[in-house]
Amino acid sequence: MFPKNAWYVAATPDEIEGRPLGRRICGEALVFWREADGRVAAVEDFCPHRGAPLSLGRVCDGRLVCGYHGLEMGGDGRTVAMPGQRVRGFPCLKRFAVREHGGYIWVWPGEAAQAEDAPLPRLPWVDEPGWAHGGGLYHIACDYRLMIDNLMDLTHETYVHATSIGQPEIDETPCSTRTEGDQVVTSRFMNGIQAPPFWKMAMRANGLDDSATVDRWQICRFLPPSQILIDVGVALAGQGGFDAPAEAKASSVVTDFITPETETSIWYFWGMARRFRSEDAELTASIREGQGRIFAEDREMLERQQLNLQQHPERRLLMLNIDAGGVQARRVIDRLVAAERA
Repeated sequence: MFPKNAWYVAATPDEIEGRPLGRRICGEALVFWREADGRVAAVEDFCPHRGAPLSLGRVCDGRLVCGYHGLEMGGDGRTVAMPGQRVRGFPCLKRFAVREHGGYIWVWPGEAAQAEDAPLPRLPWVDEPGWAHGGGLYHIACDYRLMIDNLMDLTHETYVHATSIGQPEIDETPCSTRTEGDQVVTSRFMNGIQAPPFWKMAMRANGLDDSATVDRWQICRFLPPSQILIDVGVALAGQGGFDAPAEAKASSVVTDFITPETETSIWYFWGMARRFRSEDAELTASIREGQGRIFAEDREMLERQQLNLQQHPERRLLMLNIDAGGVQARRVIDRLVAAERA
């Protein structure tokens, strides 16, 4: 139900600082660690001696040492040494392609050879100056496609996030959906409105009058297999909306990297990148705290939704015009999965 020959965010660098990290991704149990030369390695989380999880061990001189009997593993999946034993005949573990990019560790859970020429997504806050980015990680017990549905249809903000980013104008303004190859883009533009609480805070932070009438936008971009970048913001009314000059708006990119753990659970790496007051660490922390509360509201809704769907698998769900972004994204995913099976 998920493509494996694709790049997924697996972890943040701090999670493997001086220790191994075990994480299940797309049904595969992996262990990550940093080798002596600083590169990140990933192999099956399975000791070839007795099947113990290698992630319960430690890292010593760049080698992964099993916490059960001291077997030492190299980043190529080969056993390097074991106290009192000859290891030449030990089976080699499956190795996974790994890259560091944009403050994340990415993994290719499928065939490593296919990852060599596969590009990682372009992240503007990494490639261009003047950006600040902060975020976090949630483990959520839901099908990863439910999170994609959630993020490609922001109508739910009026109800799930009524005290922060929701407002009636989201319901009242139609959205448009288009496809660009394997990417899906859903857009909504709301003009001549009042900003909701979260964006009033952002306006004040950027030196704008938070009582002023604004033009607001939401542009959700799905990148397969399961990444979504959302351009959001408000600008003083009549200044050009999304294209308004920096001094007349408060805007950012919501970053959503959704990594399936199992068929009913995900690792959700969320964040927000902005181009105003990028040097202000306190503002970054404040935005991260507020955004974390918003996504916690999503987590409760999605987990309860997953339980309902599991209890009533026979029920067909309605597909409305507001669901177009999620429907198109699922079609892309289905096409990729079918191509791998073929």
